[in-house]
Amino acid sequence: MRQYLDLLAAIVERGRPREDRTGTGTLGLFGWQMRFDLREGFPLLTTKKLHFKSIVHELLWFLAGQTHVEPLQRAGVRIWDEWATAEQTARFGRPPGELGPTYGHQWRNFGATERPEGGYERDGVDQIARVLELIRRDPYSRRMIVSAWNPREADRVTLPPCHTLFQFYVQDGELSCHLYQRSGDVFLGVPFNIASYALLTSMIAHVTGLRPGELVHSFGDVHLYRNHLEQARIQLQREPRPLPRLWLDPSVTDLFAFRPEHIRIEGYDPHPHIPAPVAV
Repeated sequence: MRQYLDLLAAIVERGRPREDRTGTGTLGLFGWQMRFDLREGFPLLTTKKLHFKSIVHELLWFLAGQTHVEPLQRAGVRIWDEWATAEQTARFGRPPGELGPTYGHQWRNFGATERPEGGYERDGVDQIARVLELIRRDPYSRRMIVSAWNPREADRVTLPPCHTLFQFYVQDGELSCHLYQRSGDVFLGVPFNIASYALLTSMIAHVTGLRPGELVHSFGDVHLYRNHLEQARIQLQREPRPLPRLWLDPSVTDLFAFRPEHIRIEGYDPHPHIPAPVAV
């Protein structure tokens, strides 16, 4: 995970001060790219401990097309709670817990018709199903793209999608993914994003008879909140440890049939967790 530490160091050393919506202030850069070879191991950060359970449950929640936080909360995953309060959802006329047209909606029902009474028809584009079909039928297609950014709906959610577009690429029996992220919180969010898209790529490769290749991760605005500077410096003093391995249940052949018990990480030996204040 030296690629991630190089990004963190670049922001600490030469990031430019920028104001932000939270009022905390950041150091930021514009435009950065990392490449992770998924053949070498699973890119789960080792210079601090990540909660892999949350990564798994969130990704399965996206893939199910869900936008209400109740399934996550039932599993003990609280990473979306601050966006799902009654105060936040009431801004859009939604009940507590309902996030609206965020990732799961855009991935599985893009462009769907909103019902007057709330919710959406099932008349949108299932982008994930379309990608799976293209990988199997036309693996050299240059149209294996999923967009989470819908300009008509970006202002209809409390947090517009940060990881906005990803594209798959098949070569020599391997599946690679290129993710574009418009905004990246490099201390808290980016390690989760790396692991989530590495997991998604591995799961899709698994069900389409391919091997995981590369994850390419590109950014627009990538930043470090000022109240994370001390924690970032601690992390930069730590030496990365060997990457863990990802295990996926070989009996699962349908992407949408994956459950948490079908996914596990092996050989994960990270440095201790670094507590960090959350910028709000």
